[in-house]
Amino acid sequence: MAGKISKSDARKPRADAQRNRERILEVAKQVFTRQGADASMDEIARSAEVGPGTLYRHFPTRDALLEAVYRSEVERIAAAGRQLAEEKPPLEALRAWMLLFVDHVAAKLIIAPALNSIVGGPGRLYENSHSKVRGTLELLVKRAIKNGDVRKDIEPFDLLRALVGVAYVPAAPDWQQSARRLVDILVAGLRPVK
Repeated sequence: MAGKISKSDARKPRADAQRNRERILEVAKQVFTRQGADASMDEIARSAEVGPGTLYRHFPTRDALLEAVYRSEVERIAAAGRQLAEEKPPLEALRAWMLLFVDHVAAKLIIAPALNSIVGGPGRLYENSHSKVRGTLELLVKRAIKNGDVRKDIEPFDLLRALVGVAYVPAAPDWQQSARRLVDILVAGLRPVK
């Protein structure tokens, strides 16, 4: 049929448009983390070195930008887990990913109120992200168990709950050092009893 464009014929975004989108997401994450979900969209555009039109072309609303930042972070944390599994020994990969996850949750806590206000609530966002995060953690824990680095009775979901608890320390000025120490305590508790 003439005039119809199939999905396979649809053009991919231009390379510069994709770079702009990625830069906006990275800057928005930093600004939202520093200033909260009500941070100025104009400041985000300025900091990303794009015009407001470019920002709004990619993300027509604040909610769309917040949702995209959240999804991007979940994708990043899942990809990092897979990469760590390929590059590092099992226990080292698990610890490195746990530290990344704590930073992810701490940033999410700042934008969570805004995510809760998104039409339809954050349920659909969290549902998809939960399975990606849980799958990544299961991969890392199973590798460490198989290698003998971690006790066989460790449930990845229990570890995930503990990590979320560790991430709730951001109220203190030295929360990152505290979170690192808590992750190391968790790692020590994962080791097989001798």
